[in-house]
Amino acid sequence: MWECPDFFELDGKGVIIVSPQDMIAEGTEYYNGNGTLCLIGEYNEETDEFVPQYDQSVDYGIDFYAPESICTPDGRRVMIGWMQNWDTCGGRDINEPYFGQMSLPREVSIIDGRLYQSPIREIEAFRADEVKYTDVEVNNTEITLDKVSGRCLDMTVEISAADKETLYDRFVISMAKNDTYHTDFVFRPKEAAVEVNREAAGSRRAFAHHRKAAVTNKEGYLKARIIMDKHSIEIFLEDGREVITTTIYTELEADQITFQALGNVKMNVIKYTLNM
Repeated sequence: MWECPDFFELDGKGVIIVSPQDMIAEGTEYYNGNGTLCLIGEYNEETDEFVPQYDQSVDYGIDFYAPESICTPDGRRVMIGWMQNWDTCGGRDINEPYFGQMSLPREVSIIDGRLYQSPIREIEAFRADEVKYTDVEVNNTEITLDKVSGRCLDMTVEISAADKETLYDRFVISMAKNDTYHTDFVFRPKEAAVEVNREAAGSRRAFAHHRKAAVTNKEGYLKARIIMDKHSIEIFLEDGREVITTTIYTELEADQITFQALGNVKMNVIKYTLNM
């Protein structure tokens, strides 16, 4: 079954977003189970015919399903999804007062035949306490940065190889972290791949806990905007070319953020607290 179909026209293209159940995995583009895909193509209004030209996953994370969109009065196409999926519905702790949540509203656009997503711009009104770091050296020793922590935040991280002649092997951001818990975002530039791993995020169930996605290979450069909201992490990569979404089950006291690399990395960080 293809759930919650949504059709709209955007930037001169017709777009269908739909959530198929029981998908077959295709590399890092689609995973087994329930996912969300986007078809982009040409729409003929006179004949009501849609001819798809491109397809892609909408979100490469674990918890994003059945999104729908609206057109705002100022002409933006804004999409919001269920930050959960059918396979994880049995994971609710009976002691919790709620289960599941909706994603951050996302502004969507078409660039070079691909769906791009950005956090809705109104979120910037909730930013406070800017913290900025430039050219931080990251290597094999795990580091923290003063005032870069928390569970409600908007953080942009840019990384690049410290030595242009020697590409590093791995870069890791560990979030919602303490001595027991952590959720990791991992970038492997030699594979042009990223991964989210929440195996140590506090879940007691054996459903999916990690996902991979391909990114463009820019010799070790990557830009990631990370938005955390207590029990969720939404990561917008390469200015929204890819998005990775996951919920986490971690106690709120785990609020550290650490950085580590296998190799030598230069890193820029801008972090805001979100007061929502």
